[in-house]
Amino acid sequence: MSADPDRLSHLDERGRARMVDVGGKQVSDRRAVAEAVVRMSPETAAAVAAGDAPKGDVVSTARIAGIQGAKRTAELVPLCHPLPLSFVDVGIEVDPGTGEVRVTAEARTSAQTGVEMEAMTACSVAALTVYDMVKGLERGVEIGPVRLLEKSGGRHDWRRDPA
Repeated sequence: MSADPDRLSHLDERGRARMVDVGGKQVSDRRAVAEAVVRMSPETAAAVAAGDAPKGDVVSTARIAGIQGAKRTAELVPLCHPLPLSFVDVGIEVDPGTGEVRVTAEARTSAQTGVEMEAMTACSVAALTVYDMVKGLERGVEIGPVRLLEKSGGRHDWRRDPA
């Protein structure tokens, strides 16, 4: 089986996983936005919003963890290219009424490949940090979905349809 270079296949001619060669692609400004949702009881979410969790300030800690996660994406996801990130931001909104913590992350770079994985890794790591910091209050916390909302730059721009 031969790989079509126009498809950016992650498989070599023998069907083995490999890192895609992006050397021939043009450098362009890239941006991606992702989100993750963390669901918990309204009481636990109220403690997060008030800064009263046993391990301290959940929101600030999760924001920093998400930024660190984005910067380490290529170390965590085997076929990702290391990227020179020019910007990463993680936002966290807590809704005690619904028991939801919504994490959003934006990542930007000027490179030959996109930053979708960095944005989604930032959300995932921030969401895991929220879980870690509230597990003493509640073990049944759920994470998900983690999803890409939009990407721009490169060959195609894309935006998730609002649902």
